Amino acid sequence: MLLLALGFQLAVSPSLVGAQQDSLPRVTLEQALERAARLDPNYVAATRQVADARWSRRAAIAAFIVPAVNAQLTATNFSSEFFNIGTGQPASTIVDARLDGRLNLFAGLSKFNELRRSGAELEGAVANELQARFVTALFTETDYYDVIAQRELTRVATDRVRRADEQLAVARARVIAGAAVQTDSLQLLLELTEARVALLRQEAALKVSRYQLARRIGAFEPVDAAEGDTLPEAAAESPEAIVARADQRAADAQVRALRGSYLPRVDLFGQTSATDERFFPSAVTRSSIGITVSLPIWNNAQREISLSRATTARDIAGAVRADVELALRRDVVQAYEAYEAARATSQLSLQSVGVAQENLRVQEERYRAGATTIIDLITAQVSLSEAEAGLVQARYGTRLALSGLEAILGRRLF
Repeated sequence: MLLLALGFQLAVSPSLVGAQQDSLPRVTLEQALERAARLDPNYVAATRQVADARWSRRAAIAAFIVPAVNAQLTATNFSSEFFNIGTGQPASTIVDARLDGRLNLFAGLSKFNELRRSGAELEGAVANELQARFVTALFTETDYYDVIAQRELTRVATDRVRRADEQLAVARARVIAGAAVQTDSLQLLLELTEARVALLRQEAALKVSRYQLARRIGAFEPVDAAEGDTLPEAAAESPEAIVARADQRAADAQVRALRGSYLPRVDLFGQTSATDERFFPSAVTRSSIGITVSLPIWNNAQREISLSRATTARDIAGAVRADVELALRRDVVQAYEAYEAARATSQLSLQSVGVAQENLRVQEERYRAGATTIIDLITAQVSLSEAEAGLVQARYGTRLALSGLEAILGRRLF
């Protein structure tokens, strides 16, 4: 009787999961992805690299038409007077102002190669930003769907407790009526106790998953995931492959630029200056314009060393590109097959739940009629709980498999 009383107390003790869930803020997957993108250091760094690459591209284009300009103003005070060439009079102070401009006309095609290199760098930075965005999305979706999965598993554990509680009441009535032995109640009490322990563990896992989602999106309180569902197509392009090709083109452009250093360099320059003893000088002004042609001949093999290193980097980039493209073929197939397997497992798990539900219904009716044992009834209850948990895990695995495939392809499939 003490055991039965204990079972009754376990059955009526309420769970706080429902109340906690109602009081927690909820975020949709779209909101979680948006907030996580602003917090992920890797994604923030990738967006800044795009901004840097754009400025590098602008500078490469401007080098064709915009000269380098430098303005300088110098004021000097001497301890004794001397002839000031600007004023033509003795003075102890001289003020000199200069404005210099220089535009490169030819530098061994280095400007064209820099334009090519900056274009490849920008394309690679954009692809890298896209890849970082999907990696962030993968981590965020993992935490988001984990909350949903843990919440569903908590519901399964709660249903297990409810069923054990109901069967305990039936068994007690049958024991009192003399239609069953007292061990039936003890077996169901044991099942109720195990169900309660499993529910407590599942509630703890759900709480942890909510805190992890909060950490991912920058919230200081646990956050719940709103319900929502989001397969497959092959993609010839992925951010990783684009980055690898862009790196190879940038390395090739660097080799071409260094080879151009063996050719003459032609610069157009101009200068205007003014000299006086006061601000702003205007007594004497001079202007000049000219062309400089220089031919580097030998600099202690520094050009040769740089060219050799750049060629090595280019060859490595080519090997990396080939390896990345081959690896991506395998990764896409592997991720797609994993998604297909997870989706098929989810469908089979749904069928398993239906079979387990029907089996439990039959066992309950047979137990009430005295045509089966308590062991068969408990086995059917446990089988249903395991089937429901397997369905939740299969759906969770399907969503993660899809997120992994999208992270490789760099695009949303659905």
